[in-house]
Amino acid sequence: MAYKISSDCISCGACEAECPVGAISAGDDQYVINADACTECGSCAGVCPVGAPAQD
Repeated sequence: MAYKISSDCISCGACEAECPVGAISAGDDQYVINADACTECGSCAGVCPVGAPAQD
């Protein structure tokens, strides 16, 4: 299951920089993960200061 970013996101950008496949981008209100590109590596969850990315 791909990761998804919850509403806890504070738009710091740490996850985008960490994603090895570029599946994360800035959305209108928070960062979003392209589920089709996500490889479920968990790198985003490991660097998020608020734990916003989680497996869907």
